[in-house]
Amino acid sequence: MEKSRFHLFDTAVGRCAVLWRGDRLTGVVLPSPNDAATRDAVKRRAGAVIDSPPPAFVQNAIDAIVRLCNGAPEAFTDAPLDRDAIEPFANKVYDILTRVPFGETTTYGAIAQELGDKGLSRAVGAALGANPFPIIIPCHRVVASGGKMGGFTAPGGTDTKRRLLEIEGAFAAEKLPLFGR
Repeated sequence: MEKSRFHLFDTAVGRCAVLWRGDRLTGVVLPSPNDAATRDAVKRRAGAVIDSPPPAFVQNAIDAIVRLCNGAPEAFTDAPLDRDAIEPFANKVYDILTRVPFGETTTYGAIAQELGDKGLSRAVGAALGANPFPIIIPCHRVVASGGKMGGFTAPGGTDTKRRLLEIEGAFAAEKLPLFGR
């Protein structure tokens, strides 16, 4: 089996990492306080990995992440994600989430409702907390009811989530719900 590889790269929210094996992406790691901490996060996620220059398909994903972090809309529809090991419920959540446009938000409850049961909100949150592809699968676009920030398990927590949403313009007055609709 081919070895897992990773590459660190700079964005407007800090230094991120992308992981891949073969011809598919296996993960994205959001910025930690320093490169050593980001490398540790990569190793916790993937074990023995090799720091490598990115092949073209990885560089394309990196370029798209950088553009998004600079405020450009990106949909990542061509990113070759390895989702084989992701459990089916989480994959359904991620499929819904990939349809949330740049600069927009949804709620845990709305995703649960789309899955057929508003009571699945906590399970939706757990799936988002396990998202191996933050930014590409935009878990930062999910907020709690009433527009509250909700959780975010990536490094930097809700500060990183808020920063990504600010970059996307999700807090523009015309996009905020009136009176907690």
